[in-house]
Amino acid sequence: MAIDVTEILQDTFPDLDAEALATLAPLVRVQPYPPGALICREGAYEDVFYLIVAGEVAITKHLSAGEERVLRYSGAGDFFGEMALIQDQPRSASVRTTQPTTLLEFDRDVFEHLMVSSPGLAWRIVSTTFDRLRTNDQAALDDLRDAYTILARLDQAKLDFIQIAAHELRTPLTTILGYADMLRDHPAAQDPVVGGIAHGIAQGAARLHEIVDGMLDITKIDTETLNVARVPVLLRSVFTELKHDFRDVLAERRLALEIEQGDDLPLIEADPNLIYKTFYQLLSNAIKYTPDGGAIRIASWLSDVEGIGPAVVVSVQDSGVGIDPAHHDLIFEKFYQVGTAAQHSSGKTTFKGGGPGLGLALVKGAVEAHGGAVWVESDGYDERRCPGSVFKVVLPLRAPDQG
Repeated sequence: MAIDVTEILQDTFPDLDAEALATLAPLVRVQPYPPGALICREGAYEDVFYLIVAGEVAITKHLSAGEERVLRYSGAGDFFGEMALIQDQPRSASVRTTQPTTLLEFDRDVFEHLMVSSPGLAWRIVSTTFDRLRTNDQAALDDLRDAYTILARLDQAKLDFIQIAAHELRTPLTTILGYADMLRDHPAAQDPVVGGIAHGIAQGAARLHEIVDGMLDITKIDTETLNVARVPVLLRSVFTELKHDFRDVLAERRLALEIEQGDDLPLIEADPNLIYKTFYQLLSNAIKYTPDGGAIRIASWLSDVEGIGPAVVVSVQDSGVGIDPAHHDLIFEKFYQVGTAAQHSSGKTTFKGGGPGLGLALVKGAVEAHGGAVWVESDGYDERRCPGSVFKVVLPLRAPDQG
């Protein structure tokens, strides 16, 4: 079939005058393509503008995981490829024919001549480009919205499972702990072997009970059902209790724990149970990532913090392996683990030992429930140099709703 290029250009671009048509027509190529032909490849630099004479093309874009989404189908009279030439960028999408298709092809210099031939035509092409960009952006936003909805549902399903599992585990754990205590009090437990077995059962069950309680706390934080009691709390007493509770592991790992705070440090209005859990997790974390023979320092002082007001600032500093800045925010997300899975299969206070990945998420939730803030400072991860980490916690003196 004979193609009258001048007639097609005149019908498609009525803004062009006779002189421009006469100049452009000989410079345009007529090119037929079979079905399934790749005309443009996403990411490639190609200096060609296309006008569809007959047939149809599919314009597609690659998404994550190799998925390809169809942006639109274009038929006779439509054009494509102008976006890359106007922006001087690689192709933002791929174009394939869906049926036998005939195209007019304009090289870059011909396209530029076309654009300067008529201001009205140039504006129409640019306007079409902007409309397509807006459409593509809206499609991308819709995809993100759908992905967010799916992730939210998955997160809720995970929380529901955690809550159910934690509640189901509590009853048998309580039974195991009760029988372990009875066994330790039994005369047979005077035998070193039996006593050691009873102690091991009780210790393991207590550790599992602690994890279950942490799981329940996380679900309360995520569902905003965490109840925060407000009573006077003396942080000095909390730190003293923690030092006593960790005395055996500190001695076993040869870790020095220094607690430094001013004598005039006031009481804070807080939930003593949550405050204890917060610093228990931070101290446990410091122990876990500090090599044997290292040092941990807890310091606290009074400060007037912008956005919070009068507050106590607590820093938990260790001489451990440090944390890469890329992980500084992520480590406070539940289940986030730094390192490989193989590093997370041992006890909570062994060097680089593992856990369920809930401790720092609980810290963040508990501190923010008090109207405070928590963050980490570290130069990076280095097992040889051990730059250490500093976790800082800001706790207001009074409950936020009391001014």
